[in-house]
Amino acid sequence: MAANDAIALLKADHKEVAEMLQKFETARSTKERLAQQICMSLTVHAQIEEEIFYPAAREALGDEGEDLLNEAKVEHNSLKELIGQIESSSPEDELFDAHVKVLGEYVKHHVKEEEGELFPKLRKSDMDLREVGEQLAARKKELMSQMKAAA
Repeated sequence: MAANDAIALLKADHKEVAEMLQKFETARSTKERLAQQICMSLTVHAQIEEEIFYPAAREALGDEGEDLLNEAKVEHNSLKELIGQIESSSPEDELFDAHVKVLGEYVKHHVKEEEGELFPKLRKSDMDLREVGEQLAARKKELMSQMKAAA
């Protein structure tokens, strides 16, 4: 499997966020920075999925992927709402840790569906995973640069 394969790239993102969420659980002084990193990574991940990956997946899967992709869109909306709450608060806020914890639970559920159901269907489809992976990597790099410049 190529490193620039769309599914490999998205799985690597999933793993990176899971590791950051794990670190957040035991963090003390770095909670705010970690939460910001988690939110930035998830924001970029969601955006590249919505702009590039999901449209390509809809095209490749047709009706077979409709329910999974619709659910993914709803899940992304919930994630964005939580990210907004985390970004507009701080570790001193009573619900800060709870927001990040719930975000982590949403992410785990979302990853489980993508990796367990959506990705296997796409592996069997005629979707050009290498081409889509290259588009995802380029857009991710661009968005990360923009976000770091704005931070």
